[in-house]
Amino acid sequence: MRSRQEKNLYLEREISWMYFNHRVLQEAQDKTVPLLERFCFLGIYSNNLDEFFRVRVALLNRIENLQRQEKKTAQETLSQILKLYKQYSVEFEETFNTIKSELEKQGICILNESQINEMQKKKILQLFSEKLNLYFHPRIFLRNSNFKDINDENVYLAVRMLTVSGQKEYALIEIPTGILGRFIEIQSEDPNRKTFMFLDDVIRICLPQIFVNQPYAQFDGYSFKVTKDAEIDVDLDPGDTMKKVSKAVKNRKWGHTVRFIYDMNMPADLLKQIQKTLDVRKTDCITAGSRYHNLKDLMAFPNCKRSELKYPEWDALFVPDIMESNSVIEVIKQKDILLHYPFLSFSNYIRLLREASISKGVDSIKITLYRLANNSSVAETLICAAKNGKKVTAVIEILARFDEASNILWAQKMREAGVHVILGIEGLKIHSKLTLIKGKKGNIACISTGNFHEGNASVYTDLTLMTADKNIIKEVDEVFSFIQKPYIVHNFKKLLVSPLTMRSSIKSLINNEIQNAKKGKTAYIKCKLNHVTDAEIIKKLYEASAAGVKIELLVRGSCSIITGIKGISSNITIKSIIDRYLEHSRIFIFGNGGKEKYYLGSADWIARNFDTRVEVLTPVFDEKIQRELKMIIEYGLKDNLKARITDGSGANQIVAGEVPFRSHEELYKYYSQNIK
Repeated sequence: MRSRQEKNLYLEREISWMYFNHRVLQEAQDKTVPLLERFCFLGIYSNNLDEFFRVRVALLNRIENLQRQEKKTAQETLSQILKLYKQYSVEFEETFNTIKSELEKQGICILNESQINEMQKKKILQLFSEKLNLYFHPRIFLRNSNFKDINDENVYLAVRMLTVSGQKEYALIEIPTGILGRFIEIQSEDPNRKTFMFLDDVIRICLPQIFVNQPYAQFDGYSFKVTKDAEIDVDLDPGDTMKKVSKAVKNRKWGHTVRFIYDMNMPADLLKQIQKTLDVRKTDCITAGSRYHNLKDLMAFPNCKRSELKYPEWDALFVPDIMESNSVIEVIKQKDILLHYPFLSFSNYIRLLREASISKGVDSIKITLYRLANNSSVAETLICAAKNGKKVTAVIEILARFDEASNILWAQKMREAGVHVILGIEGLKIHSKLTLIKGKKGNIACISTGNFHEGNASVYTDLTLMTADKNIIKEVDEVFSFIQKPYIVHNFKKLLVSPLTMRSSIKSLINNEIQNAKKGKTAYIKCKLNHVTDAEIIKKLYEASAAGVKIELLVRGSCSIITGIKGISSNITIKSIIDRYLEHSRIFIFGNGGKEKYYLGSADWIARNFDTRVEVLTPVFDEKIQRELKMIIEYGLKDNLKARITDGSGANQIVAGEVPFRSHEELYKYYSQNIK
């Protein structure tokens, strides 16, 4: 447990995360952002919040229940989370209504069942008869009903039905957004207007048809949503690991409720029935909310063919050295290549992988896979490689949270195709992003900051270094050996590898900057990460700041550093960028007395990344790529339109400059002009 003094120096990870998600909400409030993109940011905010409650709040609840020594801290953090949650929820609702009103001025309307005319109602009922009727399956509240298996990915309609005699009965209907989408377009009398309804409201209109021939005179429907603890318990003793994980994922639906949101207009008798049937406890986060929940669906709101209400299209760029060469492998042997997604297309990487899958000069492919797309070109290419006689090894992390089921399916498909599938190390998640291609005429390696996932690569800023450096390749191969035989001593001199050398190596690099500062030499640290919450590393950064080391960080998400503390963190500056792409790349630059050291890779500065995951950071030696990495960080630090100050206060201020500078826009310009 942290002392009072330490609490003044470290911001709790969960509180910092709430500040991060508020930055997402602030982007939805930004009037310079196109209207439909603002809706999308509301969806991202809502989706983030769901995962946060399922993971972090659920963990705090378990600490509160199980660990007495941590109970007080957990209670204090939960109390602060709920306070911020309520505050931000009001902002969210106001922002949603504001954007909705602005869209109406643009001819895009969202109506509820009380706002439509008779013609529109008739069309909806016709749509129900012809199509929607197939997808609604009411569950009646009976004396012994147990609805604790409901899916917390979805939203539900609680229905109160009154008989002619006034007797009350209750039912529950899952809103099938996965099949029908959340927004149903309805006919408008004005051809220049687009009109939509939430599927929730369409169901309200159709309740008499859903319960046809039943003795009910009146129907009322109110939406609600639950969020459940997403932790899964897996017995990893010898046996069929995939089967055990698959079973545990299925059992996730029975997790304890941690949040219950309901329509504030829901009648007390119906609310009581739901809470009793779902076993909602008084200690859960219970929120009387608005009419609509689970607004992550706003990410998929129809674009209405209104390009002016979306960001301008930026086509992902192709690298001529890759896409136009006879052999990408031969090009990489001549020089290192850096791919920066989504500015550069993920197809550049697929081009390399495809060549490896068919080239007679390639003997084997090894790869680590943390998350895979549903229709993964990467997985399909690996399967083809195996069928083409290549020795393919795929390390698949089947405990990647929320992607377990998808990863298990791909693992099964790969095994059936002849791929050697490794499911990882007990107690360690394989989070590193590595590809190793070996051949008769030389080998190459790819080290990435993000998943080999074409979907992620279209929205996440990530980097992939392609290199033929023999020392790096040797050690990448050694990482695969470590994954298979972690009990054997492994010696890494170039790569920083968790849980073996990364923590000590990062501390050593920071210590070197401290010593250089004390000697009057050039001393600075410039890093770009997703999260910085590890207390040991933060303490070392405070020590560096106090010694005069200039520290500039770009941190997208959680950051436990409190800047501006005199004599402790006054030399630390931190910014966070929320823009059209999700910041995800990790870059580390250490001044090293004027001979800079560069690294990139998969690890953030969180305890789990150092101690309970297999992570890899690679040094970068190519001077041109070093300049590019430095430019990426400096562009972010220079951003005065989308970069907010992260100082531990939660204020999230943007410091405007005389000359507007937006890093994502400037990076796209750079690549457009320089990729030749």
